[in-house]
Amino acid sequence: MPENNVYFVGAGPGDAELITVKGARLLREAEVVVFAGSLVDRELVRTYAPAASVYDSAGMTLEETVSVMSDAVADGKKVVRLHTGDPSIYGAIQEQMAELDRLSIGYQVVPGVTSAFAAAAALKQELTLPEVSQTVIITRLAGKTPVPERESLAEIARIGATLVIYLSVAMMEKVVAELLEGAYTPVTPVAVVAKASWPDEQVVAGTLADIADKVRAAGIGKQAIIIVGDVLRARREGLKAKSLLYDREFSHEYRKGIIT
Repeated sequence: MPENNVYFVGAGPGDAELITVKGARLLREAEVVVFAGSLVDRELVRTYAPAASVYDSAGMTLEETVSVMSDAVADGKKVVRLHTGDPSIYGAIQEQMAELDRLSIGYQVVPGVTSAFAAAAALKQELTLPEVSQTVIITRLAGKTPVPERESLAEIARIGATLVIYLSVAMMEKVVAELLEGAYTPVTPVAVVAKASWPDEQVVAGTLADIADKVRAAGIGKQAIIIVGDVLRARREGLKAKSLLYDREFSHEYRKGIIT
């Protein structure tokens, strides 16, 4: 196996402190950083890699990005490819890794905090609740990037699980229309979190009946996560059921339950 010379690092959702300890260490050690400048705060690079040669990939092609990385590796330099959130979610890293494989350049992927979880944290909301939803689906509406027909929002909506929808807030009316074709109703709660964990984070809450108007009024057009599902009722209406994990009568390998 070739030695790891390139590190794909998840920068986290925005807050510079939400990068992992490992990601921060690799940034400090990097001699070349290629970062997604349209989404990753430049301050993160200034803080952790002030001496590195930095390339903003926002205006670069795949070929240009790979060329920068491969040239740096040829010069014996350590490279960090810094992606927003977690690179495995809509990160477009597979094509980059395929090129590095072709060039026999070793690499490693370091996970990060994706914006779905930063959005849930902003809402102080658990995405899975007993007797409400035990499934979380991460998806997006078809746009410039097509979505397989079997994965259309209308089809996925039939499941009725907690949905976390990326890259779709600019088409909020279409999102709502497709969700209403499934298991959701006009009163299903929805939350939209824009720029989760950034200083200018915005949170808009509503239902499928009014969320599109609220999002439009808030001026949110990009960098937002949409969370849909009955779990969002819990903070307002209370829990349907509690987890057995800490139930005093529930026994497991670490604790014997108390029978009353």
